[in-house]
Parts: sequence; C-alpha cells; structure tokens
Amino acid sequence: MFKNLKSDLPASLVVFFVALPLCLGIALASGAPLFSGVIAGIIGGIVVGIGSGSSLGVSGPAAGLAVVVLTAISDLGSYELFLVAVVLAGIMQIVLGLLKAGVIGYFFPSSVIKGMLSAIGIIIFLKQIPLAMGFDDQSESVFSFFETTGLETFLSLAHMTDYVSIGVIIITAISLIILLVWDNVLAKRNKFFKLVPGPLVAVIAGISYQLIFSESSTPFEITGNNLVNVPVPDNITDFIGQFTFPDFSQLGNSKIYIVAITIAIVASLETLLSVEATDKLDPEKRVTPTNRELIAQGIGNTFSGLVGGLPITQVIVRSSANVMSGGKTKISTILHGFLLLFSVLLIPRFLNLIPLGVLAAVLLIIGYKLANPKQFFHMYKWGKSQFIPFVVTVVAIVATDLLVGIMLGLAVGIITILINSYKNSHFLHMEDVSNGATKIKMVFAEEVTFLNKGAIQRELNTLPPNTSLEIDVTKTRSLDLDVLEILEDFAVTAKSKDINIKFISERGVFENPVSYREIFGVEVFKAAH
Repeated sequence: MFKNLKSDLPASLVVFFVALPLCLGIALASGAPLFSGVIAGIIGGIVVGIGSGSSLGVSGPAAGLAVVVLTAISDLGSYELFLVAVVLAGIMQIVLGLLKAGVIGYFFPSSVIKGMLSAIGIIIFLKQIPLAMGFDDQSESVFSFFETTGLETFLSLAHMTDYVSIGVIIITAISLIILLVWDNVLAKRNKFFKLVPGPLVAVIAGISYQLIFSESSTPFEITGNNLVNVPVPDNITDFIGQFTFPDFSQLGNSKIYIVAITIAIVASLETLLSVEATDKLDPEKRVTPTNRELIAQGIGNTFSGLVGGLPITQVIVRSSANVMSGGKTKISTILHGFLLLFSVLLIPRFLNLIPLGVLAAVLLIIGYKLANPKQFFHMYKWGKSQFIPFVVTVVAIVATDLLVGIMLGLAVGIITILINSYKNSHFLHMEDVSNGATKIKMVFAEEVTFLNKGAIQRELNTLPPNTSLEIDVTKTRSLDLDVLEILEDFAVTAKSKDINIKFISERGVFENPVSYREIFGVEVFKAAH
C-alpha cells in the first residue's frame, strides 16, 4: 500500500483540511459537543479506514445524520444516552454486514433517497442562519436553535434577529465569498486552487479576522459565544478527560433502541450510496465490497459511541476530495485520521480562534448543494411517479423528523408502484369491428399478480355481447392463480353474452376454455423456458 505514498500523502493533507471544518460544523449542526465531531473524524479515518475494503472512500461524521442526532439528543435527554444508541447502531451494522445486507440500499426508491438528502439540506441551511447572523444573547446558548425540530425551526428563527453580531455577519459573508469564488471561479482557472480546499482558506481568513479584532471593544469583535470552543488539554491526561462515555444504566429504555435502529438504517444507506458514487469516481474503477464496508462502519460506530463520538458514515464530500486530489489507496484516508488526531493534540488553541460563522458558511453551502432547486426541476421532469414521493419525503422530513419522512415517502413510492402495476397488467387492441361483431385482443404483461385483478375484471365486465376475445399470455412469465380464477368466472359470463374466447399460450391455443387451472396445472402458471 505504501508504494503510492507520494500520491496518498498530499491527498491526505487535502482531505484533512476539508474534514476539520466539516467535523466541527457537523457537530455544531447536530447540537453535540464540537469535540465529538473530531472524535468521529479520527475514528472514521483510522479505524474504519483500516477495516474498509474501499480504496478511496473516506468516513467520518455526516451532514445527513445531523438531523437524526439533533432530534435524538433532545428526545433522550442527554448526550450520554445518545452514545448508547450509537454503540448499539454499530453492533446492528456489523450484524447487517454478516447477514450480507450490503444490497439494502437498492430496496429504497431513488426518489425517496433524493428527497431525504434535499430535506436534510433544507434543515441544515435553516439552522445555520442564527450562527451566520451572529446570535449573541448572553442569556441563551447559540445551540438553543439546534434543539428545535420540525416546524419549531421556523418559529425559532423569528426571534433570532433580536440579537445579532456585526463581526459574525462580516466574517460569514467573507467566508461565503471565498467558498463560492474558490470553487466556481478560481478552481476552474488554475490547478493550484483545486489542490488547496476552499474551506481551509475560509478557516484561515476567520482566524486572521479574530486575531485582528479580538479584544478590540468594537462592533467588529466576535465574542466567545460565537467561537469554536474545543477544550485545550495541558497534557495527555487532560486530553483523555475530554472524552464522553455512554451511560448504560438505561439500557432498557425503548427510545434508545428506536434511535439506534434509525441511525443504523440511515448510516448504512448513506454509506452504501456514497460507496456507489465513490466507485464511479475511481479512475481505476475498483469495486468496494459492500458487506465488508457495513462491518467496518459498524466497528467504527461502536468505537465512536464508546468514546463520545458522533455516528460515522462514508461521506461523498471527503471521498470526492480524496479522488480529486490524487489519492490512490486507503493510506490517504488513514493518514487524514492521524492528522486530525495530531491537530487536537498540538494546535487546539488555533482551533478555538475559528468563528462559528465560518463553519456556518461551510454548512450553508453544503445545505444548498443538498437541497439544490435544480433537483426539484429534475424530479418534476421525470414524472409524477418520481416527483410525488420525492416531494412527500421532503415536506414530511422538514415538518416532522427523518424517520417519519422516509417511511411516508416509501409508502407513497410503494402506492405509486401499485397504481402503475394496476394500470400496466395488460394491453387491449381493437382489431376489427364488422357485422355487429367486435374483435378484441388482450395481451397480458410479463408479470400479472393479484394486484391486477381489479383492472382485468373491469375490462372483462365492459366487453359488449357478440365479442370475439383473444387473450394472449405468450409473453407472460408469471400469472397469478387469482387471475386464473377471474378468467374462469368470466368463462361462465361469456357464454351468456355470446362472447367467444380464444386463449393463446405457449402450451397451445384453446377455444372457450372452462378451467384454466387444468391448462396450467394446479400451481400458479409459470411459462416454461
């Protein structure tokens, strides 16, 4: 693995500079201690990096889980109880990997997944507004806005403008300009700007601003409430003391298991989606073993929960940064984890000079990218079957919570599939109308199940007398017994209406058959190929 170190080392530096503000920002968006994001980044890089079969995937705290963490901490009442859920979620992921559940992501409609990401983007964007404006009510923590969920978020924003900081607004605006110009203008003109990540430049600008205006007693000063607050250890013992440990005394609390299941499902889905996207970016087109990835993520989440870290997933932002900066093997991922560890050990005072407005700017960009308005137009163009589940998922997650939103979106997606299946069970062809006789050909689809009974029954009941009906099942691969019973019942009705039936199958042509089950046997018909 070390033969590509000349490529992996520079890539690990880029990933580190991208990951550091994201780890802090996502912890902030999650309403969790900022140090918990760094812990998750370290474990995601080192532990998951070693265990994963992905060559270029990078794991750490994910923006997609911020809403889950935020809601869970509020519901459970303490961060220590939440950590128990993270440990259990990790164990569940290990079990999923051992059960070969790496294909679980394919069972969720893409419209629901895209709706989930868009809704998460909207919530993340909204929750950065107080920080971007410099909320500075000394009687209330800046994290108070992150303790709201659903529609409460909109209500909380109404009081946010009562306390603002000019300094934070300025540095947020500067950071946004840097991020937008860096990615959209400079990076397209020179390779140097692709190698140096925009978030790093924004962080340096924020630290410089703070060094200039700290203790200036001017409106441009940024107070401690709006700065990163990572504990500064004096020695290794103090550093170890920063870790938070789970409270297993309430292991029987059912709410903990609900949160654990939610984290396990969402983290696994995000990981599998990121794996697919990263493999597509890989110049060598290597394929990541998904079951092994679930096990590695499970081990990482178990460790993270035990020492006070946020939930971990493989994340596309850091993974794509790894690819774009020339990473070749998992060494770049592992090294970035060690760089995060060294940064909190050696330079925590510099981290505490970072204004929260800089992190808010980074998350505003992430939120916008996740909830890009273009995505709504694209889903609309794909038709109602894609757009309706997408919109339902977005609205439900923003109005309630992530789990309810995904379940509602999935339910709507399933209903859409059932409606389409109801419509597409067969095709009717009016072939000839002469001498008062109507000739109709009914061609069955490849898969005809009990869900199609209503549509077929309706068509048969509307056939006029003296009709010549031809039923063609030569292309049908599976024909449910329920449908055969409908055809047998119709055979009786057909005699009274002088309807002549010709049944065409790969087993022969039958005129006015009475028992279709005798033709195909007692079991459900499956064409022999």
